[in-house]
Amino acid sequence: MVKSENLESRTPQSEPAATATAAVAGWNLSQSYAALPPQLYSRVAPSPVRAPSLVIFNASLAKSLGLDAAVLGRPEAAPLFAGNAMPPGADPIAQAYAGHQFGHFTLLGDGRAILLGEQLTPDGRRLDIQLKGPGRTPYSRRGDGRAALGPMLREYLISEAMHALGIPTTRSLAVTATGEPVFREQTLPGAVLTRVAASHLRVGTFEWAAARGDHQALEALAVYARHRHDPEIGADPGAAAALLEAVAGRQAALVARWQLVGFVHGVMNTDNMALSGETLDYGPCAFMDAYDPGTVFSSIDHQGRYAYGNQPGIAQWNLARLAEGMLPLLHRDPEQAVAVANGVLERFPSRFEQHWLDGMRAKLGLLVAEPEDRSLVDDLLGWMQRQGADFTNTFRDLDPGASAAEPGGDEAFEAWRRRWRARLSRQPHPVESVRVCMQRHNPAVIPRNHLVEAALSAAGAGGDLGPFNRLLRVLAAPYDRDAIPPEFGAPPGPEARGFQTYCGT
Repeated sequence: MVKSENLESRTPQSEPAATATAAVAGWNLSQSYAALPPQLYSRVAPSPVRAPSLVIFNASLAKSLGLDAAVLGRPEAAPLFAGNAMPPGADPIAQAYAGHQFGHFTLLGDGRAILLGEQLTPDGRRLDIQLKGPGRTPYSRRGDGRAALGPMLREYLISEAMHALGIPTTRSLAVTATGEPVFREQTLPGAVLTRVAASHLRVGTFEWAAARGDHQALEALAVYARHRHDPEIGADPGAAAALLEAVAGRQAALVARWQLVGFVHGVMNTDNMALSGETLDYGPCAFMDAYDPGTVFSSIDHQGRYAYGNQPGIAQWNLARLAEGMLPLLHRDPEQAVAVANGVLERFPSRFEQHWLDGMRAKLGLLVAEPEDRSLVDDLLGWMQRQGADFTNTFRDLDPGASAAEPGGDEAFEAWRRRWRARLSRQPHPVESVRVCMQRHNPAVIPRNHLVEAALSAAGAGGDLGPFNRLLRVLAAPYDRDAIPPEFGAPPGPEARGFQTYCGT
């Protein structure tokens, strides 16, 4: 995945060399989004940068896309990933969308992202290739359309960690330094991220069309979304409702997976909810250390709207905004349309609960279901919250086969552990099967916030990618307990309390 340990060793290459490199790299791009009504996007070219240099390149992802990793990993490919040169078949556009940001509606759009097109992969997938940070677009408002190196490396690291954890996510193909500064609270080195996604269709995409009263665009979006993500849905009168149901099902499964590893998205605005069911946007996200449903990391989430424990409810709220936008498609009769939408929304909590409880059963090695499993899970989480116990390590350290004399927690935890082992004894599976199940569902390592920040600090301050690369390698195999150095699995000390994240815009 990684090309170099030191940023300063890279030199920019010419655009003609990048164009020649792109021509033999295996690109198979098309731009199906441009067939939608033109009010849903704007054609715009990336703004060239002064001195592009490849910081990091994801060779394994490139291969899965049908690209020649050996060719694209060369320094001369840097202008391609910075927007100075275009791959064959690219048709760059910025997408229009709206969004409820912290509950307040606003018209948005790709203010610092440009979609080059969709790569058609050898296995038949169609995946967006997007540049993040390539300059201004018609939706930039007062922004510069640029991105800083630290946040782009952060998205690369966290998105690849999420992929390794088995959680649906956009992925990162490359980060390229621009050789130009960006100006935020301080002057920072600029960079462009190349992002790969099943699509960038969002709840906010439908909100955009609905806010404009554009029925033609709404219908076109619904057809496009079905063809892109749910081709099994036909064109019958119930197609829009089936699409809404499918999106809700994907979101229920996705947010349950977030909860099972302690992931806090941090900015669950409707423009950051992808219809594909992938995790989108890694601005102020972080992973919880000590278990607390009220955990918030984002510096701008003053009311805790997007706290860890609120994420399922916010997902349902966001889906309600999608349903509102789709009402004209759900039924000709407005009252019937509302009834259809409410039916989908009312099923969301039970769908989420089933995904979450099934996941918790797997984390505890419960291979068959019993009615009291929810209370067993809740009691463990309650103990963890009272004790400030580490979420990841508490599950990681549970052992279904250790002797009764093993070191343990306080009396309350010992009582819970006796209940858990009694529960395990009622299922017909051997201890080793239970242990294997638990190890497959309880990561031994997550992107600990203090380690992530240390790696980004080293990369940004001195151009040293060594800590970043080491952390990336460990996070690539989060369930391989024997291969993880102890320092990567240890929770942070008291000095890390009050840790905050920032959106990076």
